[in-house]
Amino acid sequence: MQVVIIGAGEVGTSIAADLASDHDVVIVDIDESRIEDIKYDIDVLTLAGDGTKSSVLIEAGAVQADMVIASTDDDKTNLVICGTAETLGDPFNIARVKSAEYRRTWEQTGKAFDADFVICANLQAAGTIVDVIGLPSAVEVSSFVGGLVKMAEFDITEGSPITGQTVAEADRFDSLTFAALFRDDDLVLPQGSTIIKAGDRMVIIGSPGSVQGFAQQVAPVATPDTADDIVIVGGGEIGYHTARMLEMRDFSPKLVEQDSDRSRALAEDLPETLVMNHDPTDTDFLRRERLDEANVLVSALGSDENNMLVSVLAKRIGAKRVISLVDRSDYVQLFQEIGIDAAVSPRDVTAEEIIRFTHEKVAENIAVLEGGKAEVLELELGADSEFVGRNIREIDESVNSDVVFGAVSRRGTEVVPRGDTVLEQGDNVVIFVESEFVGQMLAMG
Repeated sequence: MQVVIIGAGEVGTSIAADLASDHDVVIVDIDESRIEDIKYDIDVLTLAGDGTKSSVLIEAGAVQADMVIASTDDDKTNLVICGTAETLGDPFNIARVKSAEYRRTWEQTGKAFDADFVICANLQAAGTIVDVIGLPSAVEVSSFVGGLVKMAEFDITEGSPITGQTVAEADRFDSLTFAALFRDDDLVLPQGSTIIKAGDRMVIIGSPGSVQGFAQQVAPVATPDTADDIVIVGGGEIGYHTARMLEMRDFSPKLVEQDSDRSRALAEDLPETLVMNHDPTDTDFLRRERLDEANVLVSALGSDENNMLVSVLAKRIGAKRVISLVDRSDYVQLFQEIGIDAAVSPRDVTAEEIIRFTHEKVAENIAVLEGGKAEVLELELGADSEFVGRNIREIDESVNSDVVFGAVSRRGTEVVPRGDTVLEQGDNVVIFVESEFVGQMLAMG
C-alpha cells in the first residue's frame, strides 16, 4: 500500500515507523531539519515542503496513493490537506484534529472536509483516561469487538496479592487469557507454571467482567464506584471531555480550573461535576477541599512540566491513584518511574487509532504496546482466511512467531480460546503478537 504522511512530528513519525517494513511510505514536513533527521532514523522516503500545496502532494505521490494521513499539529492545515488530496486522486484521507467540533461536524455525514476519517486526539485521550480510571493499576486499556472484549496492561507491584503466584494460581477467571509478561527488556509468553514477579508488566485479554475482576485481584484498592472521589485538575478540552464521559457513567467528579471564565463555562456545561476555581498547586486548598483523599486524581493540564508537578504533589499529599497526561511520548516512562500510576499520551493513542486504518483495513482494531514491541489485533475472519476451519493449536504451530489468541467472539457470544478451538468464518479474534510479525498475521487472517 502507498501511504503519504503529512507532518513529521511524534504522531506522523510513529505511524511511519510502524508502516515502513510493509508499505511504501512517504513522509512530508515543512521543516527541512526534521526531514533530514528522519532520513537516518526510518526507512521511508522523505520530502521537505508545504503539504497543503498540490505541487508538493503530487511530488509526494498523493495522486497514486492509497492513503493520505494529515498529521500536522494544526487542525485547519490537516483539513485543507485532505481537501487538496481529494482533488488530486482517490486516496483514503485521514485527518488528525484536536477540536471535537471538527470531529462532530465530520460525523454528521462521514465525508465532511473530504476526509474519510477524522480522529480527535482530545476525545481519544479522554476516553483512554476514563477506561484506565475503571481499572486499578492498569497502565493501558483497549476495547475490542464493540466492547465485548477488553485488553488491559497491569504493573505488578511488591504489594500485589498475586506477586509470587504462578499464572495457574492467579488465573481464576474462565474468560480471561494471560497474553504476555514484559519483564525487564524481555517478552515472556506465560505458561501455567510461570511465576509472576514484582516489576512485571502483564497483558491480559478477556471479557469486561473478567478483566474487572482481575483488576480487583491485582490491586490492593477496589475498583472505583460512583461514590468514590475522582478529581480532574485542568479544565482544558481533555479535562472537560473526561468529566463529561465520567458523568455519562454516573460519576460526579470534581474539577479544578484556575481560569475564572473557563470555570464558569465548565460549571454550566457539566451539571454533575463540582467545578472549583483555584490554583491546583496550592496544597492548603487541596487539603481544605479534601482532595488529598481522592481515590483517583487526573492531571490534565496543558504542559508536561505542570502535570508532573501536580502529579508528584498529589501523590505526596495522599491521593490514592494518579493518572497524568503526557504530551511527549518519550516522557511516558519517566512519569511512570517517578511513581505516577498511569501516563496517557494523546499522541500515542492517536497514532494507534490511525495505524488501525493502515493495515489494509483488515484489522478491525489495534493496540500498540510497550513502545511498539508488540500489538494486539482484532481480526474478523472472512471466507478466505487461513485461520478458518483450523484449530488454534494448528495455527500456532504453523507460524514462525509467538502468537497468543486472547479472545474469540462468535455471533456476539464469547468463545473461550483453547488449543482445540476451531475457528469459523465470521469469528472476531483478538490476537497478541510481536510487532515484527503483524504483517504475517494480517496476511493469514
